[in-house]
Amino acid sequence: MNPRPTRLHEQLQQDLAELRLTQIAATYQAVLDEAARQNTSMLEVLAGLVASEVTHRQQQALERRIQRAKLPPRKTLEGYNFDFPKRIPKQKVLRLFDCEFVAQHRCAVLIGRTGTGKTHLLNALAHIACEKGISVRWTRAIDMVNVLTTAQINGTLEKKLREYTRPALLLLDELGYLPIDKRGADLMFQVVAARYECGSIVVTTNRIFREWGKIFDVDNTLATAMIDRLMHHGEAIVIDGRSYRTGEGDEPENS
Repeated sequence: MNPRPTRLHEQLQQDLAELRLTQIAATYQAVLDEAARQNTSMLEVLAGLVASEVTHRQQQALERRIQRAKLPPRKTLEGYNFDFPKRIPKQKVLRLFDCEFVAQHRCAVLIGRTGTGKTHLLNALAHIACEKGISVRWTRAIDMVNVLTTAQINGTLEKKLREYTRPALLLLDELGYLPIDKRGADLMFQVVAARYECGSIVVTTNRIFREWGKIFDVDNTLATAMIDRLMHHGEAIVIDGRSYRTGEGDEPENS
């Protein structure tokens, strides 16, 4: 038996490992065997191996973005029933899913009563953004406030703030469902102010803007400042209708 092919395979495996071309290392032997049977050209073999490595790395990068974004189980835009709400600006919603607003550092606020599908849309948007290569952080607004409050008490606020200010897109769900005290309101404003004109935010809320002072410890000045920063380069998307959960019919549950 000629030992040369064995040595070549061993050296190739070492070189591929050194270059971290793990997908090519795992598949090249099968690809070469198939190429020999199909009489495939060397160029086609090389192109196929490189393409498989690129696809593998893109999938790994997507999985990392989804993990860092801390996304809930996936919802899809196709799974949202635009016919159920009494009123919804469909074209505005669809434009969000182009994700062009992220590069422009624009913001959006989805406003509607509980059960009209705001969380569903936010979830679907998060996954689409990750698939487009955008860094994302998804969180309930009250959870972010609680995390930042704990970090401030523990002296680690600066480090924890970066978790919400660095991603290109921050998605804040369920603002207004629970009250936020003075400390929490100030911390949330720090995040919004830090991202102003340099990072996009999309918020879902069950409160119209004139009620935001009630959310933030009856602080209308802070609420106004926050709305001003979100809406300077943003838009409000109002969804009007009854709740999927309490409405008639077998509609899917959308938060």
